[in-house]
Amino acid sequence: MQDDLLFNRPLVEKYDRPGPRYTSYPTAPQFHAAFAEDDYRAAAERSNRVAAPKPLSVYVHIPFCKSLCYYCACNKIITHNTERAAEYLDWLKQEIGVQGALFDETRRMTQLHLGGGTPTYLSNAQLGELMAALDEAFHFAPVEEREFSLEVDPRTVTPAQIHELHDLGFNRLSFGVQDFDEEVQKAVNRVQSEEQVVELVAAAREAGFQSVSVDLIYGLPLQTVASFDATLEKIIALRPDRIASYSYAHLPELFKAQRLIRPEDMPPPERKLELLELTIRRLTAAGYVYIGMDHFALPDDELTLAKENGTLQRNFQGYSTHADCDMIGLGITSIGKVGDSYSQNVKETAQYQARLEAGRLPVMRGYRLNDDDRLRRDVINALMCHGRIGFADTEARHDIVFRDYFAEALDQLGEMQADGLLAIGDDAIEVLPAGRLMMRNMAMAFDAYLKPNEGRFSRTV
Repeated sequence: MQDDLLFNRPLVEKYDRPGPRYTSYPTAPQFHAAFAEDDYRAAAERSNRVAAPKPLSVYVHIPFCKSLCYYCACNKIITHNTERAAEYLDWLKQEIGVQGALFDETRRMTQLHLGGGTPTYLSNAQLGELMAALDEAFHFAPVEEREFSLEVDPRTVTPAQIHELHDLGFNRLSFGVQDFDEEVQKAVNRVQSEEQVVELVAAAREAGFQSVSVDLIYGLPLQTVASFDATLEKIIALRPDRIASYSYAHLPELFKAQRLIRPEDMPPPERKLELLELTIRRLTAAGYVYIGMDHFALPDDELTLAKENGTLQRNFQGYSTHADCDMIGLGITSIGKVGDSYSQNVKETAQYQARLEAGRLPVMRGYRLNDDDRLRRDVINALMCHGRIGFADTEARHDIVFRDYFAEALDQLGEMQADGLLAIGDDAIEVLPAGRLMMRNMAMAFDAYLKPNEGRFSRTV
């Protein structure tokens, strides 16, 4: 069975160590303040001048939440003062105007994702203002070509509002459930009923959303195998198109909110592996396909089909079915990928406002890729999306001899090959079923910047 092939406890334990998630390469620790606004403007100009300019993808960060979830490591602002959100929306619209002017008006926006915080902290009227500003600046693609999604906190919306979100142009929803167990919810200060979620998922289906996704977290305080099994059973009954089950990284020394979780409530390390094994077994038995990196999808979902036909993509929001886009990050802390560069906005609202009031872009830091970076990014993306790195294709694109250029990486992968996680053949590296949970470890072999025993990252499994 698929789950038996995926989960091998001794190998999972052996390779469970800190490592990047590779939503970008180079990863965010390589971004630097020497990359400034003028570098970003130059990258946008270069992206307009290529022979076939890429479509546009936009990420908007909405940082506001009405209450604090203790597990959260996101950049957020906890407030009941809705005026702050109204002010922030005004600044967002200013940034949208400045950013939109940088990109050729013949290019079309095919992807949109609203993250947070809580995007639905904004009222539907405010979200309508945001959508109108985005359409004016970035020119929405025809409806059939769009993938417009937003994250939804079930505690913040009604079924009627779900219908309104569809009318605004969103066609994908992601509901943050995390866990249905009441004691776990109390331990992380995120109490919501199963009935709320069931009602909202039904409303999304009725409204005509193309895809409904549910987010879960395993490794939370007070979770047991039995309690999480009950949550999985309820999620499977809902039959969302996609399920993301994330491993909770408890780092109270880095994230202040996590200090509110009682240490005695945290499950032992072996419990997380038990919960991961349970998740894989239950979801695959229910017909879900393991896409990679915490993500599962139904067999007829676009993600599954893209994985099968080799068109799967990966960006800062995870896996995507759309062609590689130039990605524009809007709002505080948001990250963009334009042409051969990455950029990240300032982290504080005061800085954000000051930059925009001065007519400047709020870019805080970034990175421009060199030839070696682009080569390694291609290799890591092929590994993470397709489970295969073809030597001939890579050599043709980058004018290298693969075995010579990556001799050190191939040597590092030798132990994984011996453990049956991958196969290094004459013309390709193939990830074997037992290695699919360890793709981050494999990617680390191709990372030129990773320091030995670097502990700033979450664990790989």
